[in-house]
Amino acid sequence: MDRIFLDANVLFSASYLENSGLVRLWRLDDAELLSSSYAVEEARRNLALDRPPALVRLERLMPRLTLVNPPREMTLDRRIRLEAKDRPILLAAIHARAGFLLTGDVHHFGHLYGRHIEGVIILRPAQYFARRERR
Repeated sequence: MDRIFLDANVLFSASYLENSGLVRLWRLDDAELLSSSYAVEEARRNLALDRPPALVRLERLMPRLTLVNPPREMTLDRRIRLEAKDRPILLAAIHARAGFLLTGDVHHFGHLYGRHIEGVIILRPAQYFARRERR
């Protein structure tokens, strides 16, 4: 069973359009979908600004998510270059013992794509689906 942590931009994108391809994640029988309150609130905030009707779709996706929040004292290795606003996402994925962190945030996470950090592989959603197809 894959434990997949979803960044705010994945939640946003899955909710933005009625038939988003990312909704395939919610149809996986062999995956547990994880996120954090921090990521969900960011997705809600951005949807409220860009496409308020999509908030209803986000709420429909929420029951399948397990929310995991890292302890406040948890920190990342200083060698991991990540902006302060993105650290809670990776920390939550690590705390959740996720196998995967899916994010479309190339600007902030792109340099970490394909890397394993404390057991979590950071990928774009398309990379995750490609890995599944090769199994």
